[in-house]
Amino acid sequence: MASGFSTTLTELYEGETPRAHSFRYVLLGFDLVTICFVIVTSFFARALWIEVVDLIFGLLILMDFSARVFVSSRRLHYLTRPSTLADVAAMISFLAPFAGEGLGFLRILRTLRLLHTYQLMNRLRQDFKLFRKHEEVVVAAINLLVFIFVTTGLIYALEHGHNAQIRNYADALYFTITTLTTTGFGDITLQGTTGRLLSIGVMFFGVTLFLRLAQVLFRPSKVRYECTTCGLMLHDADAIHCKHCGAYVHIDTEGLN
Repeated sequence: MASGFSTTLTELYEGETPRAHSFRYVLLGFDLVTICFVIVTSFFARALWIEVVDLIFGLLILMDFSARVFVSSRRLHYLTRPSTLADVAAMISFLAPFAGEGLGFLRILRTLRLLHTYQLMNRLRQDFKLFRKHEEVVVAAINLLVFIFVTTGLIYALEHGHNAQIRNYADALYFTITTLTTTGFGDITLQGTTGRLLSIGVMFFGVTLFLRLAQVLFRPSKVRYECTTCGLMLHDADAIHCKHCGAYVHIDTEGLN
């Protein structure tokens, strides 16, 4: 029976069966729900129902984490990965508030779980034509959104309580977006040296990701097709020859839109 349980877990987390792919989509949905919960509850005072839901999420994350460790063939390597450390911090942050410990701010690290969606890229290409067609845009948008959510959560955690201008998650998000877009109205500012350094980080890294998204949005779209000669993957939609090696490419088309 133990062997059957181990086989089932390995299939769900590492297999290529339809059931395994459906299970991973469920995990992705759970990640998105936890992120929404973190954002929504930032607008409410701490209450018993929030702590109970925190505990439930923490236990579910613990179960997911334990299963991933169990099926991993290189457990030490898995346990030292940044994404794994983020999971550990998320577990602590969801479970600690119920015990009365002041570690609730670590919940923002749960947003890093979005990075795990990159392991679904190959399956998303197979399942969704729209994703295949606009993969670069989707990836660039995910990178930007992950940065915005993590940065906003960090600003909220560090500034809420002693900065009167950061009253809730929306205020932190407003500051992040105005800084990211270099609008800088100045009605909300971060205090102290730490706040200024954080603002610099938002501008430096955020603008880079924002420009990357703009680049893939406005440049001519590419199609994914592997050149059999040189292996180049991205080509113009109407390409006949590979730009890298000049070999003939046969890109399937569906006619004019």
